[in-house]
Amino acid sequence: MKRLAAGFAVAGLVVTSLAAGAANGAVTHPASATVRAEATDSYTPPPITWGRCKDQTLRQHGAQCGFLTVPLDYANPTGTTIKLAVSRIQHTAKRYQGVMLVNPGGPGGSGLVLSILGGFVPGTSHTTYDWIGFDPRGVGASEPSLSCNGRYFHLDRPSYVPSTPQLRNVWLRRSRSYADACAKATGSELLGHVKTVDTARDMDSLRIALGQQKINYYGFSYGTYLGQVYATMFPNRVRRFVLDSNVDPRTVWYQGNLDQDVAFDRNIGIYFGWLARHHKAYHLGRSGTAIKRRWYAERRLLAQHPAGGVFGPDELTDVFTDAGYYVYDWDVIARAYANLMHHGRVAGLVRLDRAVNPVGPGTDNGYAMYLATECTDAPWPVWKKQAADNWRIHRQHPFLTWANGWYNAPCSFWHAKAGTPVHVTGANVKSPILLIDESNDAATPYEGSLEVRSLFPTSSLIEGVGGTTHAGSLSGVACVDNSVARYLANGTVPARKPGRVSDKKCPPVPPPAATKPRGARLLQHASPLSRVQRLSGVR
Repeated sequence: MKRLAAGFAVAGLVVTSLAAGAANGAVTHPASATVRAEATDSYTPPPITWGRCKDQTLRQHGAQCGFLTVPLDYANPTGTTIKLAVSRIQHTAKRYQGVMLVNPGGPGGSGLVLSILGGFVPGTSHTTYDWIGFDPRGVGASEPSLSCNGRYFHLDRPSYVPSTPQLRNVWLRRSRSYADACAKATGSELLGHVKTVDTARDMDSLRIALGQQKINYYGFSYGTYLGQVYATMFPNRVRRFVLDSNVDPRTVWYQGNLDQDVAFDRNIGIYFGWLARHHKAYHLGRSGTAIKRRWYAERRLLAQHPAGGVFGPDELTDVFTDAGYYVYDWDVIARAYANLMHHGRVAGLVRLDRAVNPVGPGTDNGYAMYLATECTDAPWPVWKKQAADNWRIHRQHPFLTWANGWYNAPCSFWHAKAGTPVHVTGANVKSPILLIDESNDAATPYEGSLEVRSLFPTSSLIEGVGGTTHAGSLSGVACVDNSVARYLANGTVPARKPGRVSDKKCPPVPPPAATKPRGARLLQHASPLSRVQRLSGVR
């Protein structure tokens, strides 16, 4: 899924009983725990040596950092090993509830800094946990870390919409070239071993290394799928799981991307409507229809004459895609776009594009690992079918379809064999699980959260009614955030309602105030996930 995190940009424990009446019981401190290696092909990781973190944000929050050693291939646990970067912010309360692993999504998102996530939870329940951030295999500070072409997202790329055979062939060559570069890059040995099941096993190795019997987990976006797979593989290791913006496991991954194309087209229409309601601030049009018509005309014009010689139709699409993900940047994007439309100034849009698509050595790590997982979790159809599906959807939903199609096109040439997706089920999970999503989530359409709710009988779903923000918990919406705090405190989730519905309805993340254009700065207010993703350069 395109930037399933982001897009963009943070567990086991030892208990005597987790029955319904004992959820608030004391938890054995990990220093006194002894856990036998189970369910990871009998691999027992060495202890993590904790020390000073290199990242300034982590140091400011008092975190410790280290590396977890795991097998490259769990089928050969005595063979080649790799290292996963791990961070820890320890509990400060007398009551201890174990470790809380955090994953930001992607796949390919760096989660090392997300041990700070607990600080965004209202109240003090977060202080009863050790918060654990980690970079999945191949990602960020983990060793090795895969990068294939740090200039792949250079400015003024060929137009996404392949309106001519020449454009189609250029993108096919680019896609093949990127896949070939990954096969030759340092870390290419990872390519056959970065499926979601591999990362789920890594999480279980982390559980063992931390001396825990069960894990707590907070997963965003793709991280919800990772949590689903872990819970399917290790149902008895699940304690408290928060899954925000749920992947529909039936759509991994090809159909999921097609579903995104339709959902983002809807959300960009919602954004155009918001711009129209704030015509006095931006002067972009008095109706969403008029703004939409003008936007597509501008995209066609940029294909012929890139603004400033560098900002073309692809860059415009990528910047506005952020508005389909979240409401946080709605004003920032509007001001930058208005500066282009009214004054011909493109610097603000270029700055926003560089935040989404950084260029330079290693900057494609998130993209490389996104592909490495999505190309191998499940088979992809032949390119002929992909092209036919993209054209079919593009005719009705032209905003993102071809951008998303080319984002995933290297999977057609990938140099690692695809596997079979896990049949996700929560039938054997006994602990309550908290699901969160907004009604108009485009990156992981809301139907996915309803499906996960049906697969996990112990889960309850909180809906941000009418919202368009993806992975937006802990953004300051009290109805949602206080529910997270209560769940972390004592395992309480909203009572389940009959039918395929949400169990608690909350307000969505609110849009920002509209301000008149005076240049465009990067977002100032957002969810902790988006803030940390900006700090780490990963979307």
